[in-house]
Amino acid sequence: MDDPVERRRGLERAASAVRRGDLVVLPTDTVYGIGADAFREEAVGDLLEAKGRGRDMPVPVLVGSPKTLDGITTDVSQAARKLVEAFWPGSLTLVLRAQPSLQWDLGDAGGTVAVRMPLHPVAIELLQETGPMAVSSANRTGMPPAVTCDEAVEQLGDSVAVYLDGGPAGEPVPSTIVDATSRPPRVLRLGATPLERLREVVPDVVDEDED
Repeated sequence: MDDPVERRRGLERAASAVRRGDLVVLPTDTVYGIGADAFREEAVGDLLEAKGRGRDMPVPVLVGSPKTLDGITTDVSQAARKLVEAFWPGSLTLVLRAQPSLQWDLGDAGGTVAVRMPLHPVAIELLQETGPMAVSSANRTGMPPAVTCDEAVEQLGDSVAVYLDGGPAGEPVPSTIVDATSRPPRVLRLGATPLERLREVVPDVVDEDED
């Protein structure tokens, strides 16, 4: 993806694949992800099957702009908006109430959706072409996350239509997940965004491990 011509060609092919309902692998700021059109139920099902993952682990959604948030979620608290402003794009995933009118099926999410805007130019460019994508780490369940495109190919093979090779990812540290449907917000998983930084923005963020 370093060559401008190849980059544009790859992004066009990936966007076309997503629109067809196929799967793509893309680089993110954490690890490589396997993605599909969030609004195509069959495509999301194919993603879960490719990973060997059940519906009990719903697929997160990546967006290309914070503005997308109000189109796919509802009841976004002021605390959640402060976290978005401070950490997006970046390694913070927010669990929010999904818009009830949306026609999607990301798994057994109980009316919520986990949303993140990644800090990676290739991912953002693709998301701006496709709209929200259901994206999970590009690995088979139980296997190490892919930090290179080759590792993703080894694990996922022909189940993916297009692989975008953005070079090696950084440290394979997952995003921090915060449940912003609770008052106050609650950390579900500590990852690349540390608790201290969260509390600089929203002081009453709760870490469930401290309970």
